[in-house]
Amino acid sequence: MKKWMKSTAALALTASLVAGCSTPSSSTAPTAQPNDKGGSAPQAAAGAADKFKDKLSLNLMSITYEGGGWPDKHPMIDYLNKKFNVDLKFTWVPSDSYTEKLGVIAASNTFPDAFFIDMNNFLKWRDKGAFLDVKPLLANYPNLTKDIKPETFALGNPSGKVYGVPVYTPETRDTLVIRKDWLDKLGLKYPTNTDELYNVAKAFAKNDPDGNGKDDTIGFSTSISGGTSFANLDFLKFAFGLANGWKDVNGALVPWQTQNKELKDFLGYLRKAYAEGVLDKDFAVNKNNDPSVKAEANKLGIHQLVATAIYAEGSSGSEQNIKKTAPNAQWTTGAPPKGPSGAQGVGTAASANKVVINAKIDKNKQERILAILDYLATDEGDILNKNGVEGIHYKKTADNKYEKLDAFDKDRPFIIGFWFFRKVNPLTTYRLWDDAAYAKRIYAIFDENAKYANPNKGVGVFSDTAAKSGTSLDQKLMSEMVKYIVGEIKEDGIDKAIDDWKKNGGNKIIDEMNAAYKLMK
Repeated sequence: MKKWMKSTAALALTASLVAGCSTPSSSTAPTAQPNDKGGSAPQAAAGAADKFKDKLSLNLMSITYEGGGWPDKHPMIDYLNKKFNVDLKFTWVPSDSYTEKLGVIAASNTFPDAFFIDMNNFLKWRDKGAFLDVKPLLANYPNLTKDIKPETFALGNPSGKVYGVPVYTPETRDTLVIRKDWLDKLGLKYPTNTDELYNVAKAFAKNDPDGNGKDDTIGFSTSISGGTSFANLDFLKFAFGLANGWKDVNGALVPWQTQNKELKDFLGYLRKAYAEGVLDKDFAVNKNNDPSVKAEANKLGIHQLVATAIYAEGSSGSEQNIKKTAPNAQWTTGAPPKGPSGAQGVGTAASANKVVINAKIDKNKQERILAILDYLATDEGDILNKNGVEGIHYKKTADNKYEKLDAFDKDRPFIIGFWFFRKVNPLTTYRLWDDAAYAKRIYAIFDENAKYANPNKGVGVFSDTAAKSGTSLDQKLMSEMVKYIVGEIKEDGIDKAIDDWKKNGGNKIIDEMNAAYKLMK
């Protein structure tokens, strides 16, 4: 337990899954290419030369994860510089220090010209006059409003204001995956409810589905994300009726932390699974990516993945990575399991992160930034984001197909889309050289998942108490939940932990959230 508490002391910023950006050379624009559903993606009209006649220097800042950002001299930056007559300077800040960096620049009032921001930090500074209200300007940038819904623009904003442009996240991108080859070997069917799911998980853990004669496989796993929540278990949490953060009950917001019965039913399921060796014994000390690592090592039979990561080619595809160890490995997907009351749901995200523009900079700079974002929201910009520049990062072959070039992996042209801004398109990692059947397969998963969407009604609603102490409160609650799962405390300990969460600040969070929620209606 001490090891677990140390490992969850820090809260990680939530990454937004974003499409890759690409990099044309300074002399080449992306050509018309097949889009995700077949046919040809039209080129966006290039901006008139006189529209961008004055060269502007722009400072942009964004979050980074593994691999870091681009160097100052990069083909993508060269292309955007020429297209929009700008001198772009990117500041790339590692995810574990991004919130701290935002705090420093806010204190010194030195915000960049435009920057990526998560919802929590957005709400913290939204009313300080730092962010440009883009609503009066959006009519001039139709590609931004073509696909981004008005309610998405409204997330986190007071009525009549639009501070920033939402960064698209596929709503139902996460899905339950189960090893089909293991099901087949053990004579099992895809589970339709939590009881059947448990039986499958137990068989995966106990009946040697990998055939190596060892007791080394896992039914299902999780990690304690930021010390505050169970990662990769949405299909179980929602089956037991837990809220995806917050749910609306008769017009009032209710958080998952106060759902005593649902929470105890869910935790009881995990407690039984842990005691019987069905739940990963290391769940409490797993790092966020450990369940995926175990799945790709052919050790885990039930998991939750982003749909685009299931069948992708190469190292980004989970199934492909498992095949390195188990050539016959297959993931299969389906409806999430029904819980005791018939509830079911899939992981459901919101496009809550934003690119905000500094309200203090020159109007020409503000408009130039919006023009760049508007371009990245076009079909042509999407081609650029995902594939890079023709002749540098890919080439067209004699048979009118496409081939990836070595520079694609070296330059990583896609990171502006992953970590800054992208077009609304659920196929965030689909490349020109990928099999068209892959696109259809992923769209089918998204269509199926949409039936079981379970949105978080608290997204964009601000509580000062939650911002200051919500993480600490959740970590204390999580500590007690882990103790219950591993058998260190009894069920009444969960009721006590919930009561402690309420009296130590949770009730105040609920009051503040509901007060803000009413003002947004």
